[in-house]
Amino acid sequence: MVVPGSIPNIMRSFAIFYGCRLLVVSIIYFQILKFSNLQIQLPTFVTMITIPHKAKQFSVFIIKLLIVTAAFYFIYDQLANNDKLDWVKFHSLLYDNQSVSGTLFLLSFSFANRYLEILKWRNLVSLIKPISLDESTKQVLGALTAGIFTPNGLGEYAGKALYFDKKKTKKIIFLNLICNGIQMVLTVVFGTIGLLILGYWKWSLAIIGLSIFFILFSFLFKNIKIKGYSIEKLIYKINEIPKRIHTKNNLLALCRYLIFSHQYYFLFLAFDVDLPYLTMMATIATVYFLASSLPSFQFLDFAVKGSMAVFFFGKLGVNEWIAVFISTLMWFLNVVLPVVIGSYYVLKFKPKWE
Repeated sequence: MVVPGSIPNIMRSFAIFYGCRLLVVSIIYFQILKFSNLQIQLPTFVTMITIPHKAKQFSVFIIKLLIVTAAFYFIYDQLANNDKLDWVKFHSLLYDNQSVSGTLFLLSFSFANRYLEILKWRNLVSLIKPISLDESTKQVLGALTAGIFTPNGLGEYAGKALYFDKKKTKKIIFLNLICNGIQMVLTVVFGTIGLLILGYWKWSLAIIGLSIFFILFSFLFKNIKIKGYSIEKLIYKINEIPKRIHTKNNLLALCRYLIFSHQYYFLFLAFDVDLPYLTMMATIATVYFLASSLPSFQFLDFAVKGSMAVFFFGKLGVNEWIAVFISTLMWFLNVVLPVVIGSYYVLKFKPKWE
């Protein structure tokens, strides 16, 4: 278990991975900013042309509409054209296991999952300025929608940054790095424990060995700079954050992980999967860890987790269709529904200059 306040030490092993992600996200964000300024750089014989205010407003509206349309298209495409889903069986399983109280119970987990993420973000952003719960909700759900069709949700970083002044861009991206980083740390820790419980000793030892390698690497090569960034600088910035904020961030992340994993657990119970609690939770932790480790898009999340679930739960005698359906339901409850709400915030978003 992660000890509250220990994130500066824990995140050293992931500094390289997330440092690289920070560089990539920065590039993506500045490209978005360049476009959102809506200034066209013509050849040298023509001076820079500034687009009129009304044209800017219309252009931003088109961009927002494209983001929302793309998000819904990707969701529809995966649900309608994925050959792993048999909708006849899906409907039959849902009909046989339908329950109003059960549905509300599972929806409460989705609400708690996203609510904790909103609290995490508000806690971290308080380093820059206090924001309300409503504002944090707007930023988290809006950014989730913007990031659904980007690799590993990278668009989420740029999406959150657009709610703040340009001069705070790097700070916002860094805080989002911390926000997602602790979630990844917990995923790795619990996933490794899950592998040990399930008897995958070689995999567990390989992950532990890789983590030790990254820790040593981060110490030996911490001064190497890439585009002005280094592991030493990243660790220094992490340590600058007050301990109380790290502690709250850790606790909220831990609660969110437990909420998410137990929603998975109760869905399996709802579909009459009878396995020991420890075995079930270890398998869920393993599936979540390995699926999260693979490069993917948010809209492909259920397909990746579904494939992992079929493999690991299949070894425990669980019907592969049930594993696929539950992964799809998890994706629907925790990605699709928030994206639907987030689409509203994307359409309502107003740039600073409007």
